[in-house]
Amino acid sequence: MTGGSAVALLRWLERHFEEALCCIFLSVIAVAVISQVLARYVFEIALHWTEETAAICMVWAVYMGASLCVRERFHIRILVAVQALPTRFGRYTIFMADLAWAAFSVIMIRVSWDYLAVLWKFPSRSPSLGINEFYPQTILVIGYGLMLARLIQTYVLWYRDGAHGLPGMLVEDGDTAPDEEHLF
Repeated sequence: MTGGSAVALLRWLERHFEEALCCIFLSVIAVAVISQVLARYVFEIALHWTEETAAICMVWAVYMGASLCVRERFHIRILVAVQALPTRFGRYTIFMADLAWAAFSVIMIRVSWDYLAVLWKFPSRSPSLGINEFYPQTILVIGYGLMLARLIQTYVLWYRDGAHGLPGMLVEDGDTAPDEEHLF
């Protein structure tokens, strides 16, 4: 692999990592559910692995989707109210909300790490798949870690691009950039 293709791969992963994993997990869920339906109604047998597989993939898809929403700034916020404020106050509101979110993510990473330490020390196996429960539960640390990393990335990119407007907000089609007088 050449240096240029490695950089292209890393850029692609930076932009599509969560999307790709969400698609994979949702596809596995679909295959598992369809397999169970076919097995029960066509072959009249029960597949025990499908429910557990679908449940694990659903949790992973949700956490990857949450990280994707952080990257795209799609999480629920009252943007109409924030954008109605002068940009300076809107920034403070967004900063405070994101700071609380980052603090929550750090707390959840710590709690999840402790939880994983217990699962590592006292392993248990899943009933149908027989896998160590530690591995599927790592999504807690991975998910909150990715959310925190994407939140930090939003601010790094916003600052690097001149820190205009609200962090992570794109200028929508038809909208104009904020006035210079409202920036400070």
